[in-house]
Amino acid sequence: MIFIPTLLISMFITIALIPIFKGLAVRANVMDIPNDRKVHAYPMPKCGGIAMALGVLASIFFWVPTTEFVSAVLIGSGIIVLFGLIDDVINLEWKIKFSGQCAAALVVILYGGVKIKCLGMLLPDNVFLPDWFAIPFTLIAIVGVTNAINLSDGLDGLAGGISLLSFICIGCLAYCSANIVIALLSIAVVGAILGFLRFNTYPAVLFMGDAGSQLLGFLAVTFSLALTQGNTSFTPLLPLILLGFPVLDTLTVMFERVVGGRSPFVADKNHFHHKLIRLGLYHTEAVLVIYILQAFLVTFAFVFRFHPEWFLLIFYIIFSTGILSGFFVAKKRGWKFKRYDFVDKIIKGRLRILKEKNILIKVFSRLVEVGVPSLLLFTCFLPTNMPIYFSFFSMALLGLLLVTLCIKKEWLGTVLRLILYPLIPIVIYWGEADMVAWMNDKLVVPYNFSFGFLFLFVILTLKFTRRRNGFKSTPMDFLILFIALVVPNFPDKQIQSYHMGLMAAKIIVFFFSYEVLIGELRVDLNRLGLTTILALVVISVKGIL
Repeated sequence: MIFIPTLLISMFITIALIPIFKGLAVRANVMDIPNDRKVHAYPMPKCGGIAMALGVLASIFFWVPTTEFVSAVLIGSGIIVLFGLIDDVINLEWKIKFSGQCAAALVVILYGGVKIKCLGMLLPDNVFLPDWFAIPFTLIAIVGVTNAINLSDGLDGLAGGISLLSFICIGCLAYCSANIVIALLSIAVVGAILGFLRFNTYPAVLFMGDAGSQLLGFLAVTFSLALTQGNTSFTPLLPLILLGFPVLDTLTVMFERVVGGRSPFVADKNHFHHKLIRLGLYHTEAVLVIYILQAFLVTFAFVFRFHPEWFLLIFYIIFSTGILSGFFVAKKRGWKFKRYDFVDKIIKGRLRILKEKNILIKVFSRLVEVGVPSLLLFTCFLPTNMPIYFSFFSMALLGLLLVTLCIKKEWLGTVLRLILYPLIPIVIYWGEADMVAWMNDKLVVPYNFSFGFLFLFVILTLKFTRRRNGFKSTPMDFLILFIALVVPNFPDKQIQSYHMGLMAAKIIVFFFSYEVLIGELRVDLNRLGLTTILALVVISVKGIL
């Protein structure tokens, strides 16, 4: 149960802090100004990184036990964020940024004990690397990945989405190996990224800045190395697969700059995401393609986590060769993504007509309006018993909701979020941990599938809505779908026996669905308030009885 509060605290604190820091960034002129090598058209606040850092810190403070490794991670992260913030404000020279990254890396290496000592079967007889080689090798790896994630932050939601997929896999790997510290740390970062992506998916309203992108890279490589270089049966080459796409992107770009007679540290528009856009993909399509590639890599890493190092290395070489060859051939032959009239004019055109007539949105939005509260109400009946303290907590929430309905209806949207966000994970957890006897396998299967259907109707609602504000369909939908469908089905008995992936998927689908539903209903939230009252009554009665 400790994993769910860790995720929620990190996510909610990030969401709460972002508007505050956004206002401060605008007043202090900490803005990302458009230029020839950037794709955004308007100045953007660079404040997401500090909000994520504080969100993660809060979760660590509440739940993660203090060890030398955790202390080293906190100190190193502090150095990264400090130098990143200064760079966001005054644009530091690359040498100063590099020195800060090296200092942070040395903290986790020398104090936290994170070293690349073993390369498995890549070395004869599993020889361990001596410190005189392991320390500089680890330093290069940490600084390199830190910069790779930083440089991948070129499109809305790109660096956050890539990192989210990596941290989900790292958290699952840590959970399977009973490494609770790294599992909690990874889940805290996942929560912060989810909170940040709420504001950063296309079209973004703010950026994470160097403070955020460098922090994500630093933490991803540190966690993956600590997990695979410790007392574990995982292959030590897993970090290469988990973080291989942004690393390949960075190495390719730097090589092209050197060959072109330019400094490898001078920014340009030759990253993979820039090349995808030049091939004719839209902004969101380029991000989605990279999400899919990264999702493939992290799934491969989890499935083949025990396989020999040579197998993973050969796979990565083939994968990298395929990516580079594809871009090379496309450039030589002048290929462009062809948009067929059948798709753009006939299919999309007819769907556009249906959208303009409001036919489909009426159907899908009504299904969501009825389906989301009904599924939550049904879920409230699943726990055999509820803790008495949560029953009293539900009564307090019930009183708050009734007062809001009677006195301040304009606050109803905010109050519903305050109630539903703690209610949903606790109800789902107790429903899985202590399910009622009448809920047999014949009912469990369609119940679990109903979350998939609900998510489908929510996505269709987003596609056909005519709202200008609120939740919109973005590449983040793919991330939600990946969490909802793939994570629960990871082939690991521990994940499946404790239903951790399935619980996380249900919680995220509920959160996503309620955000969309509240946005669709706008100010007409009375029915949603009444169904929430029924859910709170059920929980209160179950706890008392």
